[in-house]
Amino acid sequence: HHKNIMHKYYKTHTKFYISVDCIIFGFTDGALKLLIQERPYEPGKGLLSLIGGFVEVDESIDDAAKRVLAEFTGLDNTYMRQLGAFGDVERDPGERVVSVVYYALINVNEYKRTIEGNARWIDIENLPSLCFDHNLMVEKALTKLKENLADEPIGMNLLPKYFTLTQLQTLHECILGTSIDKRNFRRKIMEQGYVVKTNMIDKKTSRRGASLYKFDNKS
Repeated sequence: HHKNIMHKYYKTHTKFYISVDCIIFGFTDGALKLLIQERPYEPGKGLLSLIGGFVEVDESIDDAAKRVLAEFTGLDNTYMRQLGAFGDVERDPGERVVSVVYYALINVNEYKRTIEGNARWIDIENLPSLCFDHNLMVEKALTKLKENLADEPIGMNLLPKYFTLTQLQTLHECILGTSIDKRNFRRKIMEQGYVVKTNMIDKKTSRRGASLYKFDNKS
């Protein structure tokens, strides 16, 4: 009897679609990048869009986000965090859709080169107009990245295994959107103890041969 009453209560409410949108960041050529695609279907077909999809009946929201990310990048076990839910009534002109948004950090060197469909990397500095509320999502994700930068070594997910301190500083500057004093940055990084110096030298990007560093797995 109790179950029947509950069932009736549910019936009086509207069903919505739930989607996931993935804000996929990468770092290459000294710039923070975002993976976007041309929207493959109506409404808004051809508009620039984040990578996303609907949550299937038999999967959790986290699993849906992991599936979408894996389909587009060929990567599993990626650094991914939930940003929040976006549910303005008019946000999707097709139907009433609530989107749960995730941001992911991936190593650009590792993702499979043949990204699905017509997806491509764009520079976060020159972010074009994206469909629906996707620009707002990216803005909020960048704010979150800045917060994360203060207390976790997120560069571990964006940089190659071995990197120079200049590359690490450039990454921090891209995320923060401001230049950083070199000496202060290096002192702070060493105090945090996230990175360790290797005995290898970078021959590619620096003339004098800068030391290569790696993230310390113990921390």
